[in-house]
Amino acid sequence: MYKFLWIVLISSICFSQASKEKAESFIAQKKYTKAQNEIQTFLDLNPEDKEAIELLGDAYGHQKKWDAAIEQYEKLKDKEPKNANYQYKYGGALGMKALSVSKIKALGIIGDVKKAFLKAAELDPNHIDARWALVELYVSLPGIVGGSNSKALKYANELQNLSKVDGYLAKGYVYEYDDEPELAEKYYKLAIKVGGSVTCYEKLTTFYEKQNQPEKAISNLEEGQKKLQRNAMHYQIGKVCADYNIQLSKGEKCLKAYLSNHSAKDGVPKEWAYYRLAQIYKHKGNKTEALKWIDKAILGLPKIKAFKDEKTAISKL
Repeated sequence: MYKFLWIVLISSICFSQASKEKAESFIAQKKYTKAQNEIQTFLDLNPEDKEAIELLGDAYGHQKKWDAAIEQYEKLKDKEPKNANYQYKYGGALGMKALSVSKIKALGIIGDVKKAFLKAAELDPNHIDARWALVELYVSLPGIVGGSNSKALKYANELQNLSKVDGYLAKGYVYEYDDEPELAEKYYKLAIKVGGSVTCYEKLTTFYEKQNQPEKAISNLEEGQKKLQRNAMHYQIGKVCADYNIQLSKGEKCLKAYLSNHSAKDGVPKEWAYYRLAQIYKHKGNKTEALKWIDKAILGLPKIKAFKDEKTAISKL
């Protein structure tokens, strides 16, 4: 009898773990509805399983079902109020809901968002994501509802103590929004010096584009591509060249290199490189080549409005 009960118990544990692993696999594959259904079936039999509740919240969040995600994370937060990650996820889901509703409704949510992030940071002195969330929150909010660059810098300093690269990126972000471009550039460059990741190069590139400094953006991307050997940076160089109508031959060369070496891990579909090549040939006044490339883009992704608008512009040459 005891042996039978032991077998049943072990089988139940194995089944539980298999269900959660299957749901995690679906989430990794971006099959969020399947993950939701898998974990909901499991929770019908095991309603108190915290790991499963969190997975269900994650599945809802990926589908932008913010109310449903909030409900799951709130259960976890109430069960374990001293769990920093539950507080952080609850605040994150609330924050995303605030972005999806009217400004009036959002005002009624922001206080709870801030409270959850502050609690997460208080509970875990090493919680990087919570501090990033607070930096972004304090920067984006108007002063009348609690926005504060000085508080944002406070958490950027805490980030720097935990991770220099995160701290430098956060300070670059704060100073960029505070309209202090020299300081923003300084910290983004420090992030590259310390971290040197794709993200670091992308942040500085985006900053240069916002500052209408495409030449600097291209130089930064070239440095990153040379150091990191990432094919995706070929596309980014071509994009800047096409957008700003500069260094067109370089842009053409980089886009063709991107296409020659393209793989799924590059992220950007080939059709967008075709579109950028069409822009470059349009800038060069080569209508035949421009039409050739924009037609390839439309053939691959026929629903993209930007492609159709570009073809209309090219046809007028």
